[in-house]
Amino acid sequence: MSKPESEQNMDEFEVEVECLMDALFLRWGYDFRGYSRASLRRRVDRYLADNHYQRVADLQHELIRDKKRCIHFVRGLTVNVTEMFRDPEFYRVIREQVVPELKSHPFLKIWHAGCSTGEEAYSMSILLQEEGLGERAVIYATDVNSQVLDQASKGVYPERMLAMARDNYRISGGRGSLDDYLSVGYERFLIDPILKKNIVFTQHDLVTDQVFGEMQMVICRNVLIYFRRELQTKVLTLFHDSLDLGGFLALGIKESLRNLPKQFRYKAVDEATRVFQRVD
Repeated sequence: MSKPESEQNMDEFEVEVECLMDALFLRWGYDFRGYSRASLRRRVDRYLADNHYQRVADLQHELIRDKKRCIHFVRGLTVNVTEMFRDPEFYRVIREQVVPELKSHPFLKIWHAGCSTGEEAYSMSILLQEEGLGERAVIYATDVNSQVLDQASKGVYPERMLAMARDNYRISGGRGSLDDYLSVGYERFLIDPILKKNIVFTQHDLVTDQVFGEMQMVICRNVLIYFRRELQTKVLTLFHDSLDLGGFLALGIKESLRNLPKQFRYKAVDEATRVFQRVD
């Protein structure tokens, strides 16, 4: 049986990265200590190269003293790969199997954790509008990274992303045209402000912050894969405590409930797209 990641021997660089994460937490409160060691190693190594640091110690020295550098570094650590209606089959499952139950609620609260630059939160807002739920739903879109949240709140994206977005929307079961929800110009596209009315963008750290209570759905896709097992358990517990009984939990297609505490119970709504419903 292999040892847990926290008990495996580390080389010199990994020790330096662990010390860097300790310093980042002690000085500024950003806690990446439970993130996958391999993921941290790759991202720190790339950050050093891209920003011309020779040693981890040089970066740590600057991070402790410069909040702007810290924010820049945190953006480099977090993964911000997303797109409109990403994994369109997921949105089709939401439309066909989750929305009918959501319609039974007079008011909906949805937590989109790790929302990155906001494309998927806007995608959900479009879906809710088309299903007649836009006026009674609030989406709390959160991320640890304040810079990507600022970008998300503006809702402005490169036009080169639009062709993929249109295809994803169509495959997801969109009921009209994606262009009805945006305007195009100056090599960019802008999300219609009406979609922002039911979205609250706010900073939240899954590692250190508290529960978002009484949610009917929690969406956190492609975040847990970057966490160590112990942190996955902690975050899955956070999501469970944030959900109403019968609420829905959506994970990324490479993620699972394997590290969920055994006393918590879910049923699979759609195993392939990792949509689950709380039943305990």
